[in-house]
Amino acid sequence: MTNNQSNDFVVIKAVEDGVNVIGLTRGTDTRFHHSEKLDKGEVMICQFTEHTSAIKVRGEALIQTANGEMKSESKK
Repeated sequence: MTNNQSNDFVVIKAVEDGVNVIGLTRGTDTRFHHSEKLDKGEVMICQFTEHTSAIKVRGEALIQTANGEMKSESKK
């Protein structure tokens, strides 16, 4: 494990149906490597790894990290 990685978890709870959670890769080229679709009330627990450098959330969801809590907004 490299020094720029974190063992902190990210908790994402869907507030609406169809929330997309997308994992992005590390390295010189950032690419999508994993995608999940959550329905209202579903919770996903994520972690940054040697392969995952970023997590993108599309749709209305509650996101909790060690740095605080935020809410993503729906495009509607």
